[in-house]
Amino acid sequence: MKKRSLIIAAAFLAAQALSFAQAVVTDAEKAAAAAAAAIQNAPKAQEEVDKPQYWEKSAEVNLGFNETNLTNWAAGGFNTLMMTSSLDAKANYKKDLSTWNNRLQLDYGFLRSSDKPGVFQKSNDRMYLESGWAYKTSKDSKWNYSAGFDFRSQFTRTPVKYLSNEDGKWYGDGLKSGFFSPAYTNIALGMEWVPKEWFNITFSPVTGGLVICSIPELRKQYGMLPFENDPEKYHSVLFMFGAQIKANFKMTINDVFAYDTQLVLFSNYLDHPERLRVNWDNKISWQAAKFIKLAFNTWLIYDPRVIIDGKDRVQFKEAFTVNFTYTFKPRK
Repeated sequence: MKKRSLIIAAAFLAAQALSFAQAVVTDAEKAAAAAAAAIQNAPKAQEEVDKPQYWEKSAEVNLGFNETNLTNWAAGGFNTLMMTSSLDAKANYKKDLSTWNNRLQLDYGFLRSSDKPGVFQKSNDRMYLESGWAYKTSKDSKWNYSAGFDFRSQFTRTPVKYLSNEDGKWYGDGLKSGFFSPAYTNIALGMEWVPKEWFNITFSPVTGGLVICSIPELRKQYGMLPFENDPEKYHSVLFMFGAQIKANFKMTINDVFAYDTQLVLFSNYLDHPERLRVNWDNKISWQAAKFIKLAFNTWLIYDPRVIIDGKDRVQFKEAFTVNFTYTFKPRK
């Protein structure tokens, strides 16, 4: 009897253990299934892929200021105030084998001196826009097919000299230049050679250009053609067709010292092609502090059609300035 009771008790305990084990397994299976479902239904992390940036844009603004104030100064002199300003904006596009570079340069400055009260004498005035498209002849080639456009002019009128009237007020006498007087524009087709990123030369054997002079009294000075039926009057637009060579060189050292130069030569097939029109611009700058830049710029122009004091002459201008400078760049 006692033996039989032990057997029954052992069988009951075995049944309970088997039931518990089955419950544990079932719970484990449910937990695993729930975890698998959670993993499967969880939102997939999306990998962030940087979008290609085809455009590179920047704009540099410079403001320069200089003042001289004399009080009881035995050596003499005049109180002066000079201000200069400039904008250098770039928008360059690059994708696959093609590039499109655009640059706008604006300069303006004036001088006010106590010897000519009430007069702001212009010291700098320039507009220069250039846009160039290029397409590589092959992936590893240094040669590009090219097409370019450029425009040069100035903002305001410039008198020949200043005179004073009986009331002691100063006024401008005569005229040297004005808005769109003159203005130069060219469209050039050719090939571009880019041996290095900092140096390139564009050869454009097909270049069409316009010389524009909106002020009638300046048209003869800037080489505009007279009317056949009235030699005393001159056309406001002169068409020129020829060849152009444009060379660019840029050098930067430690983002502190920079040198940028451009030389443009143009030969007019239609009138004395051996007499080249020359534009040579140079910019040298040194970043002395975060917002302070020292700049030395020169501009050289020779245009055989422009008459200065009775003959064609080389024009040269230089400027040294201490500027407050700030560069705008869009966030990437």
